[in-house]
Amino acid sequence: VQLQASGGGLVQAGGSLRLSCARSGRTFSPYVMGWFRRFPGKEREFVAAIVLNGVGTRYADSVLGRFTISRDNAKNTMYLQMDSLKPEDTAIYYCAHRVGSNINIDSNAYAYWGQGTQVTVSS
Repeated sequence: VQLQASGGGLVQAGGSLRLSCARSGRTFSPYVMGWFRRFPGKEREFVAAIVLNGVGTRYADSVLGRFTISRDNAKNTMYLQMDSLKPEDTAIYYCAHRVGSNINIDSNAYAYWGQGTQVTVSS
């Protein structure tokens, strides 16, 4: 499995960005794709995840109501729509993949990772 994340950038507080994560390579179904982020000097933290070829989403409390995760199965792509962005959302965002239908918020549960995309929110 290979993951390619894109869509990061610089935006003012209150603005929006949409991240994309394209999956290539073979995988078993169902599987989960998720977004994590890393602040400088910190471990990766869970942001959101979605079950592909299944049902279910989960969000971190810090982004609930502002971020929306979605998928396009035909394109093997996952999206993270980020609205009402805050300076504290500034981080490197990573997409990740794990086989199974359980949405695990522990980054160690994910076997495959994208390269990360920088999101910077200015105040």
